[in-house]
Amino acid sequence: MNDTASLSAPARRAFRVVLLGLAVLGVASVVFAVRRPLMMSAPRCMAGHWHGCYDTENGVLLMMLAGLPLAALAAWALARFRRAAAGTSAWRLSLAEIGMVYGTVPLVWLTLMPGPGAGIVDGRVSLVPLRDLQTMGPIGIGGNLLILAALGFFAPIRFAALASVPRILALGVGCSALIEVTQYVLQLDRVSSIDDVLVNAAGAALAGLASRPWWRSATGVTIG
Repeated sequence: MNDTASLSAPARRAFRVVLLGLAVLGVASVVFAVRRPLMMSAPRCMAGHWHGCYDTENGVLLMMLAGLPLAALAAWALARFRRAAAGTSAWRLSLAEIGMVYGTVPLVWLTLMPGPGAGIVDGRVSLVPLRDLQTMGPIGIGGNLLILAALGFFAPIRFAALASVPRILALGVGCSALIEVTQYVLQLDRVSSIDDVLVNAAGAALAGLASRPWWRSATGVTIG
């Protein structure tokens, strides 16, 4: 049974407003916490230079945050375009599609940035579970949890076939494994680690659980 559906319309609107407010507050808190390193790349990014912006973690994250209004505009335009066909689902589908792409591609780009020995050193592999967690640290673990979080959050909202935790977890494992294999094949001077796969997939599953009230069943109704 869907508890959210049983609420009155004003209560649902209030719930959505509170959730949106918490999301905005969370993003603002993260931006405030990392404002100094992000602003280091601002001059290069604002000048349109690739080097020093899109080939650095700070630059990519800065441009990702700066582009949020454009992503929101794209979701609005897509919802307007499909409203006649999708009806009340237009906003849900549009937000999910834009969220999956915009929240995942820049972070995956970060994982594929070449290291100083790219193309020179052979690919390195770490297949012992939990060994690399000791060297990741809190920031590394948190970053790996976020890599596929947007995919895990929005995929079951957009695709009814993915509306279960095991399927989201499998999706996370498959996508993360593809990233690690790409790092190895392209010799990006990165370690292809099983722990990265585990943490990436866990992040996707946790994010999926957070979006559970908005999952859709195969019949098109929200499940809870």
